[in-house]
Amino acid sequence: MGPLISVRDLNKTYSIPGRSLHILKDISFDIQRGELAALMGPSGVGKSTLLHILGTLDRPTSGTVLYEGSDVFKLRHDALAGFRSKSIGFIFQFHHLLPEFNTIENVVMPALIAGVSFNEAEKKAAHLLTEVGLSERLYHRPGELSGGEQQRVAVARALMLDPKVVLADEPTGNLDTQTGDDLFSLMRGLNAKGITFIIVTHNETLASQCGRIIRMKDGMLV
Repeated sequence: MGPLISVRDLNKTYSIPGRSLHILKDISFDIQRGELAALMGPSGVGKSTLLHILGTLDRPTSGTVLYEGSDVFKLRHDALAGFRSKSIGFIFQFHHLLPEFNTIENVVMPALIAGVSFNEAEKKAAHLLTEVGLSERLYHRPGELSGGEQQRVAVARALMLDPKVVLADEPTGNLDTQTGDDLFSLMRGLNAKGITFIIVTHNETLASQCGRIIRMKDGMLV
């Protein structure tokens, strides 16, 4: 089998009044199934832009992104949105939980949007929340959870539709050191079960625990 993700000659340019900003420059790499890869580099080098393109939240100016050999940006808008919801899980620095809903309701959201029945989604969400250590927090609202617990809810939500890959943008950046280490250990444990992760981080200690570090400088891989 080929790689899960193949990026080839990827460029991203933004036009602003008076000039163009060339953010990503001729980037090419592969991600294999089951990898745990850290994406590192100074602020402003394009890490989040690259992650957003991998997540199909943004389109490249040129180049290709292949998932299992298929160019996802050739999909029509609705088909691309469907691919994104079913194939890619997202974890951000800020958990983006809905404060008016409890833990399990936040986690089932992607499944409900995808048309899964609430009963089926609730069972899956309870299983995932137990797996991330929150079996006693199923009906707590986000405001009743610690920062680390809220991020664990975000991890469970990202896994709700069994994605091909989970993209995490500074998932420990808003946590204290011990809580961040615990969250990273959780993700490493999930990766050991076969889940592919690409994680943007500035933390060299955490990145050193990944199977691979992809470094960026001035919009290029180094």
